[in-house]
Amino acid sequence: MLRALTTVFTLALSTMVHAQTAPSASDIAGYSGLHLAAHEGSAKDVAALIAAGADPDARDRRGRTAAHVAAFASHDAVLEALAKGGADMNALEHGVYDVITIAAVADDPELVSLAIELGNRPDLITSVYDGTALIAAAHLGHHEVVARLVQVGAPLDHVNNLGWTAVMEAVVLGDGGPDHIETVRILAKAGADTSIPDRDGVTPLEHAVARGYDEIAQLLR
Repeated sequence: MLRALTTVFTLALSTMVHAQTAPSASDIAGYSGLHLAAHEGSAKDVAALIAAGADPDARDRRGRTAAHVAAFASHDAVLEALAKGGADMNALEHGVYDVITIAAVADDPELVSLAIELGNRPDLITSVYDGTALIAAAHLGHHEVVARLVQVGAPLDHVNNLGWTAVMEAVVLGDGGPDHIETVRILAKAGADTSIPDRDGVTPLEHAVARGYDEIAQLLR
């Protein structure tokens, strides 16, 4: 078990290296056209630019489309205007993130639901860890986002390239507090397979017990 916990700690540190990257001050200073309109939240300008022939899927230096920029800035109306103008709602930027995963990490359930309504698939494989928006939300204990993704059929038992499911991430990367307890409760109630172990054969229940996460352990039993 000690070896397994050491492995988990090492992998947890690695997840911090490849976090999402919102547009920087220098990125924003260089924006024009759709990217600038998306960042500033001007749905009217977005619609006018697309009508004038702007490419709705043009990318910045980090592969972000205007939809990604709008998601980072939480501009719902801009996202709607982009979708109406033909933007690819399933585009992945260079960090392999889509709009839903950006919204999931930001704990923005309304934007998550809107993105799905506009065509963003909840089953996309995202991030350099080959994960999903559900795994990202479970990791952070964003249980309202988890609930919404579960409702629209996000894959409950997807295993990322770290060997973890959403349930596993909620345990090994969570703090055992109310948000992660509720996350595990939602996933278990939805029918997630709580017995899927990590690469060392350690189950979520065993990790919860080792960490003293008694309420989570009770849910997993």
